[in-house]
Amino acid sequence: MRKPGGWMQLPTDERILEILHTSGLVLSPAVIDKNLDKSREQINRRLSVLTAYGLVTRVERGYYEIAEDGIRYLEGELDASELEADDE
Repeated sequence: MRKPGGWMQLPTDERILEILHTSGLVLSPAVIDKNLDKSREQINRRLSVLTAYGLVTRVERGYYEIAEDGIRYLEGELDASELEADDE
């Protein structure tokens, strides 16, 4: 069972993680936006949050992949409420 953090926006954050994980690819917000019924701006904001909490990795400007902790979260092995944001 997944354990979301209070900072997460469900189901959007989980869908972003699922798309990144199942594709196995590095994706842009535009590609993710095409697969969800959300605006690119909303996807960008959520990717920034997911990156700050270590569930997503920014590969280079505008491109993201799921991080190991993101996979662990999807598999129910990580309690996202215990994560702290990296304020870099």
